[in-house]
Amino acid sequence: MSTIRLTAAQAAVRWLAAQFVVVDGVEIPYFAGCWAIFGHGNVAGIGEALHAHRDVLPTWRAHNEQGMAHAAIGYAKQMRRQRAMICTTSIGPGATNLLTAAALAHVNRLPVLLMPGDVYASRRPDPVLQQIEDFADATVSANDCFKPVSRFFDRITRPEQILDALPKALAVMMDPATCGPATIAFCQDVQAEAFDYPVAFFDRHVWRTRRQPADGDEMSALIDAIRSAKRPLIVSGGGVLYSCAEAALSDLAQATGLPVAETQAGKGALPWNHPSNLGSIGVTGSSAANAAADEADLIVGLGTRLQDFTTGSRSLFPDRKLFQVNIQPFDAHKHDAQPVVGDVGAVLGALAIALNGWTAPNASIQTVALADWTAAVDAATARDDARTLPSDAQVIGAVQRSMGDDAVVVCAAGGLPGELHKLWRTARPGGYHLEYGFSCMGYEVAGGLGVKMAEPDREVVVMVGDGSYLMLNSELATSVMMGHKLIVALLDNRGFGCINRLQQATGSPGFNNLLADSRHEILPDIDFAAHARSLGALSEKVETLGQFEAAMARGRAADRSYVVVIDTDPLKTTEAGGWWWDVAVPEVSERPEVEAARRDYEARIRMKRDLS
Repeated sequence: MSTIRLTAAQAAVRWLAAQFVVVDGVEIPYFAGCWAIFGHGNVAGIGEALHAHRDVLPTWRAHNEQGMAHAAIGYAKQMRRQRAMICTTSIGPGATNLLTAAALAHVNRLPVLLMPGDVYASRRPDPVLQQIEDFADATVSANDCFKPVSRFFDRITRPEQILDALPKALAVMMDPATCGPATIAFCQDVQAEAFDYPVAFFDRHVWRTRRQPADGDEMSALIDAIRSAKRPLIVSGGGVLYSCAEAALSDLAQATGLPVAETQAGKGALPWNHPSNLGSIGVTGSSAANAAADEADLIVGLGTRLQDFTTGSRSLFPDRKLFQVNIQPFDAHKHDAQPVVGDVGAVLGALAIALNGWTAPNASIQTVALADWTAAVDAATARDDARTLPSDAQVIGAVQRSMGDDAVVVCAAGGLPGELHKLWRTARPGGYHLEYGFSCMGYEVAGGLGVKMAEPDREVVVMVGDGSYLMLNSELATSVMMGHKLIVALLDNRGFGCINRLQQATGSPGFNNLLADSRHEILPDIDFAAHARSLGALSEKVETLGQFEAAMARGRAADRSYVVVIDTDPLKTTEAGGWWWDVAVPEVSERPEVEAARRDYEARIRMKRDLS
């Protein structure tokens, strides 16, 4: 057997660079590159190896470990999980800074390879700088924190272990059913140790995505249920996009008249004006989609996790016959659904054949509901410069009017995701990029950078509130440094406006959310435009929606990342649409407002039980 002597880090990087996938019929590297922030735990080993392979596996420098992982995850999401990135850090704080991003990727089923450095396997300098010491378990390091938020975890304590660990990690990341973050904790002394590796280990390997058809009996049950339903409804989730099945869904809905509602992850699979598209569903749903769900006798989930915002905390369709089409059996069996375990695209293809010539009985009913909802969206997003402070919805309308149909909107947390879910009109797939599985504040700018790296020819608009921007904004500087232009619409409501509204809705006074309601000696007056300029971006602050739209036009014409700041109303939200969300209210309180909110909450719970 022919061998080559390499360090473990050199061998790992060489192997990772040799992994390929087929996208649109073309073989390309699976890993677009590696994000790296170096420290003593990875600079000498992994850093040396990355430098040697920089022509075939690009390395990028970020400013924050969590931010660079968000960029990697945003890239993978925008690429429909077909490609991924690597993130490497030192040990200690560099590694634990990745944890939030790892959890985000885990919840959203998105691939990213995390390679934090680890303590010395030999324990020669034990404890090494930044090492966590467990008095009862000497094998524990900070990287054990990754175990519950990784789909695959391994710690490399000998150089030959990568022969087994790396293929297993990729197999998990590439499998549509298990896709998610993989963590290879790489002991820093082992990175530098040499081993005689088989030359064949580094041969080019092409991975192909498995598109598993569903079981015949499960498909027959689904087909029979659809044919016998009087008021069926399809709920389109992220799995439709990850299966690249948006055309199949469009064709099926067009041919049969089956109405379709969209989850946050599934929004954009159909264009907003498709005749079967009822819009968003659930807590942040359209009146058209939620009415259809409330009246449906059959719900068919396509590639959705059915989280509480989709189901209205299980109150939106508790007694409806439910089928769940999902590649992951864990999801297919949720909420006592009848499972159809298989690839969404394969299932849609089979349905197209089986339902040929059949038309949904409720195909024509949705026209009036859609017209009413379209009017509600127009009203919520209309420009009104007479208002002292615009609402989030009005700023969304201004962004929509300022951008072309090919633009991608990026958001993650606060009140904006709910408003965007209701109001944003997505014209083509990939135009709506919302991280709402983990709803992670701070994802927006860094995730937007990943989106731009995935689709450099599309305009990427990041919509972010002041609270989320302050949590993590450093990758705005990275976007400038790398030449990946973002347009950032920064809505300043002077605090955490969304949670302030929820707080008051549950009977409490405004407390510790808006800056004005927080303990302070001096009320902060943050100049976000100046801050963005200090990071290298172009920026301006505007007062009116008319000025905002003009600024967005300047942003489109700019040669680098451009930030437009506007003050918004922290209390105003879109009243049209929506559904109940289960947020527990205290059973006892000295505040009458809380007691009243509790009575309403208990009534909602009773209503939910009566329906189920």
